[in-house]
Parts: sequence; structure tokens; C-alpha cells
Amino acid sequence: MHELALFLQTMPRQANPDVLRFMTVMVPILILVYVLMIAVVMVPCWFILKKAGFSPWLSLLCLLPTLGTLVLLYVIAFAEWKVMPAPKMVWQPPAYPPPPVAPQV
Repeated sequence: MHELALFLQTMPRQANPDVLRFMTVMVPILILVYVLMIAVVMVPCWFILKKAGFSPWLSLLCLLPTLGTLVLLYVIAFAEWKVMPAPKMVWQPPAYPPPPVAPQV
């Protein structure tokens, strides 16, 4: 994006119409790609934060592409999760003596 801004600033005032047409098409496409990339990261972060017991609104840190996502990753990795672990299943032996079985005729 920065290269695009620099290119647009250094363009002569009487620019080539083909270049202007190309930029008119490319800028919305670049913005759409950026929004889709953020959504691909933000949606899973939302669900992970919700399941971990944090506020899912922390996933808005993904709007800052590099630093925000990195900070969010460290928060998730090193924070104390507020959820309780699932109880372990314990094997119960069957009750003895077993119930009587009716004879089949």
C-alpha cells in the first residue's frame, strides 16, 4: 500500500490514462484482499478467545496486522485461561452380582 501511495505522489500531473484506469481497478481489489485476510485471522481468534474465557472483542487487535496479532497471540499463550478442565471419566465396574437373566423358551 505504501508503494502505491508513493507511486501516486510521484506521478506527473498529466498521467497516462491507462495507469489511472489500472489504479482505479487495483485499489479496491487491494482493500478487499486486506479485509478478507483480516477476517480469516479475526474469526478464529474470536472463537478461541470466547472458549478461553476472555472477551472476544480482543480479536479486534487483529486489525493491526503484525503487531496486534502478535500481541494477541502472546496474550492467549501466556495468560491464565478462565475455563475449568473437563472432568476425567472414571471407569465404574459393573454391579455384582449381575441381574438375573430370564431363560429363553
